[in-house]
Amino acid sequence: MSKEECVPVHVALQLMDHSSLGRGRDYQDFQRTSRHLQKALRSIVNGTFSEEHLSDPEHHQGFNSSIGTFHKIQSSIQASQTRVRSLRESVYKARASLLEAKPELHDLGSSSQRYEDMLYILGQIEELQTVPDLLDARIADKHFLGAVDILQDALCVIRKSEMESIGGLSDLRVYFSNQETSLTDIIVEELHDHLYLKAPFSHERWKSYSSPPQDRGDSLQSSRRQFHTEPAVGATDASPSEHLGQTMNDDAMSNLQVNTFRYIQMLIEALDRLGCLDVAVDRIEQRLPVELFNIVDRTNQEVELRHLAHSRDNARRGTAVFAHGLFGAESRSDVLDDLLWTLYSKFEAVAEGHRVIHDVVLGIAWRNGSRRPDELAGSFRELWKLYQSELRSLLHDYLATNEDTSTKAGLLASGDSNLVRSNRRDRLKRVFNLAELDQKASNLAKEQEDLDEILQTSVPGLVSKPQRRSVNRPNTDRVSKAGPATHKLLTDPSVFNIAIMLPPSLSFLQRLKDIVPHDSDIAISTLTSFLDDFLVNVFLPQLDETVTDLCAESYMTLDAFQEDPEWRQQAAKPIFKSTSTFFSAIKTFCRLLDSLPPDPSFIQPILTQLVSYYDRCCEWYRSTVRRSSSNAQGTEELKPAAAMVETGDLRDMLNTLWTNTGSNSGPSMRKEIDYLVFRTQDSPLAPVDIISDRRTVTSLCLLYSSMQWLANGLSQIRHVVPESECVKRASSRPQQSRRWTLLELKRPHTVEEPTQLPLNQEAAATFDGITHSMRALAVDALFTLQVDIRCGIAHMLAQMLKAPYTLSYPTHNPDPNVLSLNADLISFDDNVSTYVHSKEHRFIVSGLAALVDALLVSNASQIRSMNANGCGRMQLNILVLQQTLKAIEGDVSLSRSAHFFELFAEGAEAAVAKVKGAGRNDADFSFEETKTLLELCHSEALQSTQRESSVHAKKRLEEHLRQLEDTS
Repeated sequence: MSKEECVPVHVALQLMDHSSLGRGRDYQDFQRTSRHLQKALRSIVNGTFSEEHLSDPEHHQGFNSSIGTFHKIQSSIQASQTRVRSLRESVYKARASLLEAKPELHDLGSSSQRYEDMLYILGQIEELQTVPDLLDARIADKHFLGAVDILQDALCVIRKSEMESIGGLSDLRVYFSNQETSLTDIIVEELHDHLYLKAPFSHERWKSYSSPPQDRGDSLQSSRRQFHTEPAVGATDASPSEHLGQTMNDDAMSNLQVNTFRYIQMLIEALDRLGCLDVAVDRIEQRLPVELFNIVDRTNQEVELRHLAHSRDNARRGTAVFAHGLFGAESRSDVLDDLLWTLYSKFEAVAEGHRVIHDVVLGIAWRNGSRRPDELAGSFRELWKLYQSELRSLLHDYLATNEDTSTKAGLLASGDSNLVRSNRRDRLKRVFNLAELDQKASNLAKEQEDLDEILQTSVPGLVSKPQRRSVNRPNTDRVSKAGPATHKLLTDPSVFNIAIMLPPSLSFLQRLKDIVPHDSDIAISTLTSFLDDFLVNVFLPQLDETVTDLCAESYMTLDAFQEDPEWRQQAAKPIFKSTSTFFSAIKTFCRLLDSLPPDPSFIQPILTQLVSYYDRCCEWYRSTVRRSSSNAQGTEELKPAAAMVETGDLRDMLNTLWTNTGSNSGPSMRKEIDYLVFRTQDSPLAPVDIISDRRTVTSLCLLYSSMQWLANGLSQIRHVVPESECVKRASSRPQQSRRWTLLELKRPHTVEEPTQLPLNQEAAATFDGITHSMRALAVDALFTLQVDIRCGIAHMLAQMLKAPYTLSYPTHNPDPNVLSLNADLISFDDNVSTYVHSKEHRFIVSGLAALVDALLVSNASQIRSMNANGCGRMQLNILVLQQTLKAIEGDVSLSRSAHFFELFAEGAEAAVAKVKGAGRNDADFSFEETKTLLELCHSEALQSTQRESSVHAKKRLEEHLRQLEDTS
């Protein structure tokens, strides 16, 4: 309770609380302490003492005196505080009086300063009034750096706060603002004129093509200017040096246009001082496609004027582009050489200008301390992308041979169209163009002069080149109908133009290496590899598209897998129409490739189409032998004959039979017969499982003949080229020339020369694999025919054996199923003998009689019952079948099945006696077959309605079976 933060009420409440949380247990101590304090205080004030202090003097007088002294001291302190406050207020008032200015002196000072400001502003206004004349003079003299300095100083003055309230300067203020925008446009336009070779002094930076071939490289080399040796803008510097970051001063006494690169540096410096360098860089990048297109278009026009005779020859040839691809090589070479060497000379000059811009911009960024200078130095990357696009477009347009030449502008004269036929207007072609106006018209000339005068007054320097606008405007009539960015073709497109176009293209890309900045994002090693990329990504797809379209037309038509009406001109047996057409297309393309260096990339389209045709034939084959209904899982299945010949034991048996056709094939044939008998007994066949129609059989025969003929033809044109003669891929060393330098224009292929398909070892292995697959598909079709006729025989004989053979009277007509089987066999034999050779025919029909003989005996258990009359009909069926099979196979007989039913006619006793007499090992039939024979002998009695007869027959059968078992 002696602490300052003590709350008496809180302590009192705690003392009254006798719970575990309260302090009620201390209440007695509190009362005791309170009594002691009251007693002590009472003793001090009243002067009473306890017994132990009786000897001490009284102190109540001193206590009373101290109370009065305390109040006096407190009053003195309060009086002192009052006096201090009064003194402080007096000090404040004195200072305010000393600081108070005299009104008359303030007015005089303000007036003096105002007059000085007015005189200064009047002097600045007089200077501003002289700025337009100075500015016009500098712009007219092309001293843009000085013009920018004058304009910037004037803008700083007129934009001051004291100038804003002067209404008389509003016209000057608007004029300077307009001049800032106009001057930026003028400098950017001037920069483009020198950058894209439109200025008079820039024509010396490039050189036209000279006729002798040895001077072609010199034409590009002579376009280099001596600027590279100057320290101002080194186009071959690896990075911006310090001198590029130094401020450039205007020299009013010199003509910087003579040195184009110094002039470009001055223009960029002026743009930087205007604060529009980023805007100028954006405009340069935006106008790059249009400017490069105009350069190509102007060069196209110049070359066309120099080769008018060749243009007229093109017009006479019309649309026969591919037909003339091998002719007129000399004239085409002159035109393309002139076009490409001249164009690449201009491209190199443009690239040098962009290198100057790149280095100067980086130097300015280094001087200004920019953290991200690459944002302003990206125009060279865009230039390289557009160069790639232009080169790719030129090479593609002059190498494309599979496009409709009517879409190529210039190859068809506009007057060649049919005037009678009503043609729809091309919406891509402009109906009206300002460039088509008559510039010499009097009214137009007057209006032009008025417009130039107005522009010259408002924006000096903008109309200093009025004629250049009309000259440099692209002629839209020369743009192809295929699109606004297509140039007129000066010669027929042909794949043989590649030998003419590659030398200048490769030379240009090699020279471009010296111009590309080392600090750019362009990898130097990828410059010359661009032509390799063109081969892979453009030229080869073009060739691939050609051969793909030509080959696809052969097997995508509705009658592709029909018999070729003119098969006798090419093959010994009928083949598919698609096969003959496809192979003709392959040979045509091989003649084209024979004129080019051996290269695996050129062969790949042919190999791809061979695989595609093989896949198409496989798909057609599987659709032919597919079941018409699906299985339980909903997937489609092949018919049993096609399914059994794909893999397994039967495939091995058939391969052995096919290899040994005409020789000792008895054991293999026996194995096949046993396998088919077992399969047909284990899984009975349905009518849907048989390839029964004549059309399908004919198609499978055509497939076999076509695949064999095509594989033989491909083997004849196969020609393996040594690795030393093949074109190598790009070397791992970037200094080595790319594969394009190995390409040479070879002698065109003639009709008398044999057609060959040049292959390297790897391509030859793939080629051999394709031909092997084709032969395998042919063998699949042959095996399917061989097995299917046997499955059909098994199915028809099963139907025949299920017929009733318990007849009440003799019959002289064979079973209808036998007649149907005979008709199918004869029709099948006619088809096979017509569409395949004798070896294949012999392979298919050999062993049919042996199969029928085995099926009649092995499946005799399917006969429910038989009597003598039924046996006679069965013997008649066997005789009819034997005569038909003799006509197909030759000297064959069904002796085993005939002997089986002869034993039935003799009875069960005679059958058992013969078995006993011959011995079990020498018997003609197996135990199961003999058992079936005995069951047939008693079948009529067993099924008798009389109980005694059936019981007696059952006992006799059991007795005969015991005798048969005893014999075995």
